[in-house]
Amino acid sequence: MTQASNLSPDQSAPKLRLIFPDLARAIALIGMAIFHFTFDLQNFGFVAPGTIFTPGWEAFGRAVAGSFVFLAGVSLVLAHGRGLRARPFLTRLAKLMAAAALVSVATYLMMPEVFIYYGILHSIAVSSVIGALLLRLPWAVLAGLGIGVLWVHLDNANPAFNHPALWWLGLSTQWRPSIDFEPVLPWLAPFLWGMAAAKLAACAGWLERAPRYQIGTRGGAMNVALFAGRHTLPIYLIHQPVLFSATWVAYQWLG
Repeated sequence: MTQASNLSPDQSAPKLRLIFPDLARAIALIGMAIFHFTFDLQNFGFVAPGTIFTPGWEAFGRAVAGSFVFLAGVSLVLAHGRGLRARPFLTRLAKLMAAAALVSVATYLMMPEVFIYYGILHSIAVSSVIGALLLRLPWAVLAGLGIGVLWVHLDNANPAFNHPALWWLGLSTQWRPSIDFEPVLPWLAPFLWGMAAAKLAACAGWLERAPRYQIGTRGGAMNVALFAGRHTLPIYLIHQPVLFSATWVAYQWLG
């Protein structure tokens, strides 16, 4: 059975969604909220300065960001495994680009010295374009390319890429500080691995057997989690202003 036919159940039953991707995105959202809330607590002095820059918190932040990028790669294959659907892809890409621009502008107004000029949304948008070009490659090749991307990043940084216009590539030896900097290299790697994982799951027939759900049929906490997993982008955009505002109110109340 070909990869295309393995993906067909997800395409032939559009009212049913795979549980795992939505649930995994919800869990990643929780991790992101924890990290950003800790960042806010640090800013207002509720925790020690530099807390989020300790090795444990840095590793946690990278794991959360990597999970989002990985799941974006998974989603690209699930949505376009039988061939790129230009209109939905471009619509999604436009939303990502608009959201990335909004984050850049908002963070520049609030903290211009460390604003986000190439963060996770920028990275996912660019990786999506690259992934669309590589969509027909088999999973093993995509996994190998991910390893190659990581190797290039680790062993090929060069001062020639230190110009601001090239920082986003990830090969610079110096770049402007940012509270969220996720350049193409190495962050394209988890995106490609996500694509590879989805294609491997399709080849092995796991997607055909994976549990699915119909929107609105799950109750309680699971329904909330799946709702969050379906609306990751707007939640990403609004969660930090909400957390920051709540922390600011607590700071003012406690004096």
